Amino acid sequence: MAEGSAAFPLVEPGLWVERIGARPFPSGLPALFLDRDGTINVDTDYPSDPADIVLRPQMLSAIEAANRAGIPVIVVTNQSGIARGYFGWDAFGRVNQRVLDLLAENEATVDMVLACAYHEAGSGPLAIADHPMRKPNPGMLVEAARRLDVDLKRSLIVGDKPADMEAGQRAGLERGWLVDGEAAAMGGLSVLPLCDARDLEALLTAIRSLRSR
Repeated sequence: MAEGSAAFPLVEPGLWVERIGARPFPSGLPALFLDRDGTINVDTDYPSDPADIVLRPQMLSAIEAANRAGIPVIVVTNQSGIARGYFGWDAFGRVNQRVLDLLAENEATVDMVLACAYHEAGSGPLAIADHPMRKPNPGMLVEAARRLDVDLKRSLIVGDKPADMEAGQRAGLERGWLVDGEAAAMGGLSVLPLCDARDLEALLTAIRSLRSR
């Protein structure tokens, strides 16, 4: 399968945008934005083998809560391993499908996946520093919001790196959860920790309340 072929949902050489399923959503809903590696699944450092994928259990309940609330679940993931030549979009696709399959086995559904492969250490068309789609830039969140007509301000983001929180802040979100992080204020974004069961319950409560705000 050739890189960049029609078999890949690429809207440009370094940007993957995939709509999963066809669940309809009313206009103006908030969304749950999730980083992937290190947040949904255990980070194995540039994951390229589907057999290595293991889910982080705490994200299952968060995704399930969003599904039950009728809130779009959107994955936004940097994938510089593609730019660096460690693997290609075909390997990314297999790993990503494994993540989606494991989630589905646990009755958790993702509605859209965006992946950015641009990085200054890349080569050819992927060798772009500070690309607007690469977190901490907000491009992937803004693009997803445009496609699903999402209310960014009311949306939530969960990630394991400060870059995830910065992307949320720059996209106009008000609340984010940082895996194994600490509470902080980042401009207009309130960053909350996601370290234990109490933190997870706070996240679940926030997700459940999204449709009532």
